[in-house]
Amino acid sequence: MATPAPLLDVRDLRMHFPVRGGVWLKARAWCRAVDGVSLTLRSGETLGLVGESGCGKSTLGKSLVRLHRPTTGQILFNGTDLAPLSQRQLKPLRREIQMVFQDPGESLNARHSVGELLAEPFIIHRIGTAADRPARIAALLDRVGLPASAADRFPFEFSGGQRQRIGIARALALNPKLIICDEPVSALDVSIQGQVLNLLLDLQRELGLAYLFIAHDLAVVKHVSDRIAVMYLGHIVETADADTLYRRAAHPYTRALISAIPEPEPRRRSTRVVLKGDVPSPITPPSGCPFHPRCVHATERCRAEKPALRLPDPARPTHEVACHYDL
Repeated sequence: MATPAPLLDVRDLRMHFPVRGGVWLKARAWCRAVDGVSLTLRSGETLGLVGESGCGKSTLGKSLVRLHRPTTGQILFNGTDLAPLSQRQLKPLRREIQMVFQDPGESLNARHSVGELLAEPFIIHRIGTAADRPARIAALLDRVGLPASAADRFPFEFSGGQRQRIGIARALALNPKLIICDEPVSALDVSIQGQVLNLLLDLQRELGLAYLFIAHDLAVVKHVSDRIAVMYLGHIVETADADTLYRRAAHPYTRALISAIPEPEPRRRSTRVVLKGDVPSPITPPSGCPFHPRCVHATERCRAEKPALRLPDPARPTHEVACHYDL
């Protein structure tokens, strides 16, 4: 039986921003925020994307929904390459790929009521009539656990968790197939994070959604993800299903991230891997392996040659690591 084509297929994507200076503001250098990322995502699947702050996770997410135009590479969504499309060509495809942002307070216009915010997607895409929009809005609010009366209030009248529910409702308005979740719970209290995560999981089961779940908290990512990709300095350094990554992490960077997860059992002590040095600048990235300046296992080969993603164990074809050695 043939394997179905992925819903999202990202190939060698690069997002480089100019660093301008001088009187004429010419590009003096380039910030390589995303530097050759490839990944796939199937329908109904959750792919977690983790890494330190500044590794390019959010930039990648915004590039996939074309808030940024990629420098090079392909973003194949249902077989259509989004990268070269104009804004007019993208409009019908935006119904199928949406985004939930990290800070709902910033992503929701405080001058508009919740009803106006949720009506906007229907107006832009000319779905339904003005008469039936209140019913559509009430259904969206009910789906995310808010009363229909919330439509008459403004975002600042709600708590952070409730605002994020409104952001999720807006993302669901056009019945998308894929939602990019850019750290959707990192700005919320711990007690509220679980409620929002459970809501996302319930919606996925009900609607068959695919998620790209961006976060820096590996414990959260493990809870929601089928597969996980680890990102460092604009590169994917390891991908695997969630269980394999946590039990058999093959990249030194992944092992360091996992060792930093708090241990819930006080009597059980784990060996903490402390990374030396600071994250290099994406404007002047290191040669060879991007992680070699902080890796205790680095050799001359690491400094000179960039490793490609490979299979550390042929018996696990979904586990890939960008490292020259089997550590």
